[in-house]
Amino acid sequence: MTDKKTLLVAQVFIALMMAASMSGIMSLIALGPTMHWLSEWPKQFIIAWPIAFCLTLFVSRIAFRLALKLTIRTSR
Repeated sequence: MTDKKTLLVAQVFIALMMAASMSGIMSLIALGPTMHWLSEWPKQFIIAWPIAFCLTLFVSRIAFRLALKLTIRTSR
């Protein structure tokens, strides 16, 4: 299993990538490909990243447990 330090660093990167892509995509859908969108996306990303990181601390534990249960059941 992965050590806690590596898992924490991975969660930082996962949260960063998900916050960047989701805030970009969702604001693009809402605002369209405009200069306004380009100016708003970084603001939304700055808000989204710490929220995404905090959520990964809780959600990742649940996700790993569910994944283990599913993969153990399906591999029998």
